[in-house]
Amino acid sequence: MSAEKRRPKVLICDAIAPTGVKRLETHADVEVKTGLSQAELISVIPDYEAIVLRSATQAPAEVIKHGLKLKVIARAGARLDNVDVVAAQEQGVQVVNSPDANTLAVAELSMGLLISLARHVARGDQTMKAGKWEKKKLMGMGLAGKTLGIVGFGRIGREVAIRAKAFGMTILVNQRRPTPELNLEIGVESVDLLDLLAQSDFITLHVPFKPETQNMMSTEQFKLMKPTAYLINTARGGVVDEEALLTALNEDQIAGAALDVFREEPAVNNSLAQHERVVATPHIAASTDDAQEAAALTVADKIIEILNKVEVEHILPLQIVPSEKVVPHEHVDPRRVERLMKRLETDQILMDPPLVMEADDHYVVLDGATRSTALKQLGYEHILVQITPPEENLNLHTWFHAICNINLTELLEMLEALPEVTLVDTDMDRVLDEMFEYGGLCYLKTVEGQVLLVLPTTGQNRLDALNSLTNTYIRASIVQRTINDNMISLGHEYPDMAALVVFPEYTVAQVLQVAQSDRVFPAGITRFIIPDRILRLNADLSILKSDKSLREKNQWLHDLLVDKLAQGKIRHYEEPIYLLDE
Repeated sequence: MSAEKRRPKVLICDAIAPTGVKRLETHADVEVKTGLSQAELISVIPDYEAIVLRSATQAPAEVIKHGLKLKVIARAGARLDNVDVVAAQEQGVQVVNSPDANTLAVAELSMGLLISLARHVARGDQTMKAGKWEKKKLMGMGLAGKTLGIVGFGRIGREVAIRAKAFGMTILVNQRRPTPELNLEIGVESVDLLDLLAQSDFITLHVPFKPETQNMMSTEQFKLMKPTAYLINTARGGVVDEEALLTALNEDQIAGAALDVFREEPAVNNSLAQHERVVATPHIAASTDDAQEAAALTVADKIIEILNKVEVEHILPLQIVPSEKVVPHEHVDPRRVERLMKRLETDQILMDPPLVMEADDHYVVLDGATRSTALKQLGYEHILVQITPPEENLNLHTWFHAICNINLTELLEMLEALPEVTLVDTDMDRVLDEMFEYGGLCYLKTVEGQVLLVLPTTGQNRLDALNSLTNTYIRASIVQRTINDNMISLGHEYPDMAALVVFPEYTVAQVLQVAQSDRVFPAGITRFIIPDRILRLNADLSILKSDKSLREKNQWLHDLLVDKLAQGKIRHYEEPIYLLDE
């Protein structure tokens, strides 16, 4: 068999759902070898392009360096604490996981354990099976009005919060990187860990196991908790000091605990697991049929995508990816999309590829939202994109909006009628300070010299309010994007301008955070300054729209770039450019 036709080999080290194995078998030779020792794994790993792990198998640097053909390590689950990610990256091995697959399962068990603690479900079951009727001894605690402290507010923490809110609980969260918009949307309050410990009736842990989180719940932390409070851990055993927890329980510093994870597993004859005020489960938070199947299929698809991907990065960072994985970070003007769709259908050429950044298993569009949206609406299953690595030193600036082709009085009446925002008269000497002090969304400078601060209505989500504002004037006018805020020169440039909208500067982190939470910024505000932008690709859209496989299309892209390189048609310019947008 020729090298080109050789199927890659995948080793499954920990059992995954059969559906995931079957999907892998359509693209690779799959072998299942569970329970391997580190020495055994080292001896076999040189034969494989990909390995699949769950939590049992460890992939330290010593193992990874023996993976001479290794292209990808896949963790069928969210955590990556059993993989030396840095060592893998240094060796050019991609590490992927399934961060969303287990989310609901873990959140559901966390709530189940919380309810079991509050209502003594486990003890009631045990005493009933022992032939006892201890109704009076099992007085429980209601959840409505009680405070739940969530330590770690990632995907699982957010799902727990949503469920706890349905029970009428007050939610406090402690997170490394606060997410004000998301917290406001879900209805939680970010607090310091010490305040969370002191105020919460229930505390649930959802943090990864790292050196900085090891034994984060120890003697001092338990002393801060209410004596009536309960601890729930479905994260990792190592984040709790088990000896300190045992002491806290025995000395009545806290009321009880529910543990799904332990420092050493299996936790047979573990003093905590056998404690009368502990509800213990054997690391089953992710153990639902739905979660296991989702995790297996997710990592199978990621492995297939990586193994089938034709390496073109050594020429240019271009790739053809599934359109469903390309997500915007901003709204688009539907009129611009419609115009571009007509042009693409006529020309059948993609001149400049959208530029994206990989985030989880999606591609967030940094520049070219109109292009990617137009291609999606035209029914393209795959989109050709330029991928910028996260480590690139991207800069983000803000466009201002010159609102044209509308009467000023009509514009102001329209905006003042919006329930989501409030317009406040101010002046240029005060507006920047007031923007900061009152949390303004933006401000307007009218052609008549009026300055209006735009504030979100009390209780209104800021992003929703901003989108409502911009969508309203975009539909009713012609909006020109500009970096000029001088009203005199703008008046010459746009004689029919009514007002200029000035937005604050945003950060790259804020943009990615919004995109990853399935929300979007208003159209035409963000302006990424991107090094090494690829222009004039002029890709044949008939290839993209064909029924060829993703591998075949990437092979075509590879051949196209090789041909252009051979003909001297790839030229690198370091100078800034002017881009005449579509």
